[in-house]
This record gives sequence, structure tokens and C-alpha cells, in this order.
Amino acid sequence: MTRNHRQQGGALRGLLMLLVAVAVIIGGMAWLSPKSLPKVLRVHLLGEPEDPRDDPTSPQYAPAVYRWKDAQGRTQITDQPPEGRPYETVRISPDTNVVPSPARGGNE
Repeated sequence: MTRNHRQQGGALRGLLMLLVAVAVIIGGMAWLSPKSLPKVLRVHLLGEPEDPRDDPTSPQYAPAVYRWKDAQGRTQITDQPPEGRPYETVRISPDTNVVPSPARGGNE
């Protein structure tokens, strides 16, 4: 084995050890203190929602509903977006009390 091959092998080993060390550090941070990771890593590695309004444990939690029109032109509101139709995303504050309005007609 020539001296040049040994130098290349040592450089590759050093690079591999550096990559392993970085992976161990990121893994340790994720295990011990997930909130200390950058947001992009929390989203991709830990599956954290990108928008804090989608995270039920977040103080900013506001679930989304989807408003759209069906084939007859009636407004529909669902918890899943419709396929192949335009829709509007509406955020609902969990602190809001939603009470239906009284029925019109007869005995008011």
C-alpha cells in the first residue's frame, strides 16, 4: 500500500467519524431536549407540525376546518379538505364558544 492510499484512507475515516459524531450529538439533543433542535429538524426528524396552530399541545392551537361549495352550490364545512375543489381554510379558536342560533319561524 502506498503512502498516498494511506493518507486518503485516514481522511475518509476522519470524515466518517465526524459524521457519526454529528449524528450522535443531534440524536442526543433530540432525545434529551427536543425543543432545543432547530425547527427544521423538529419538523422532519420528530414529525412536529410546521404550524404551531396544528399542535394540540401548543398554546396557539387552533384547528383548521375547510369551507367549500358542493356540486349544488351549498356551502360545506369539513375537517378534511375536499379533493378537486377550491376551498378556504378557516382556523377556529378553541376558546370560542360556538352556540347555534335559534331556529327561525314558529315560536320565537
